[in-house]
Amino acid sequence: MRYLDNHDQTDATQNLALEEYAIRNLLGDEDLLYFYINAKAIIIGRNQNTAEEIASDVVAAQGIQVVRRVSGGGAVYHDPGNLNFSFMTRQVNERFNRYDTFNGPVLAVLHDLGIPAALSGRNDIVVEGRKISGNAQFATADRMLSHGTLLVDSDLDAVTAALRPKPGKVESKGVKSIRSRVANINEFLTTPITAVDLRERIIAKIYGTTDRAHIPSVQRGAADDIGVAALRASRYNNWEWNYGRNPAANVQRSQRFSAGEVDVRLDIQNNHIAAAAIYGDFMGQRDVSELSQLLVGAEYSLAGVTAALAGIEVDVYVANVSTAELLGLIAP
Repeated sequence: MRYLDNHDQTDATQNLALEEYAIRNLLGDEDLLYFYINAKAIIIGRNQNTAEEIASDVVAAQGIQVVRRVSGGGAVYHDPGNLNFSFMTRQVNERFNRYDTFNGPVLAVLHDLGIPAALSGRNDIVVEGRKISGNAQFATADRMLSHGTLLVDSDLDAVTAALRPKPGKVESKGVKSIRSRVANINEFLTTPITAVDLRERIIAKIYGTTDRAHIPSVQRGAADDIGVAALRASRYNNWEWNYGRNPAANVQRSQRFSAGEVDVRLDIQNNHIAAAAIYGDFMGQRDVSELSQLLVGAEYSLAGVTAALAGIEVDVYVANVSTAELLGLIAP
């Protein structure tokens, strides 16, 4: 496994641009390992409606960056007390929606620290029932990344203030707030550590050393820097990507599946679907906008929606959700 160094960059747009550039252009036959620590930022899941996930007044007042990532899942808050890790591989089919393989070294380090961390639910790491890490994945035809957060010493009050959890998500977890269900790793340690300390411990667990001179690393050239800068400008510093424009909708249907929330917005004109959008914190291997576009023009009836989705593998867009389940949500 080769190591990709971000040289302690803390701008979320730069770090996410480098991550996507790496999975598309720097991944060879060996897996890649990448860490980054961001300044204050909210990172929005690929399929989420940004305006409904953030407290915009808090974001503006505190100068928090809002950046959309390429993977699905939910919105997360980043600050210097949060360590982000990313594993990149070409082994897609046997690893997508599997987090145990990637999170093995992370769990091992936490156990070495005496923290009884364990995988829970679809993509979390928890300690004593409280979440210290959330994970998400992104895949192309022949490669994928699995990345996650590790709350080391993050400002959890800021998390509560900046994010707006959906009522269905809160109710499904049986808790009243984000703050009550998340925790910092330092809460379980007698001697606190930093996000950088934890990064170095994970590196040592994987490579047997923290000496970068003895770790196989990715070598980036001027052309790579230009490519990252172009991706950063066109995507991660782009308002359309980070916020997007919501289509007019006069029908909204949402349901929380085991895979996450699926929220469908439809504009029905003359009993046909004139526009459609699908939001949520679910995962998927393909862009869900392709799925929503299949609905456009269909008659808004069970027969019409069924015909529009005929032969479509819905679960490649919304993981672990069947065509029948999606029809049950969309059709009148």
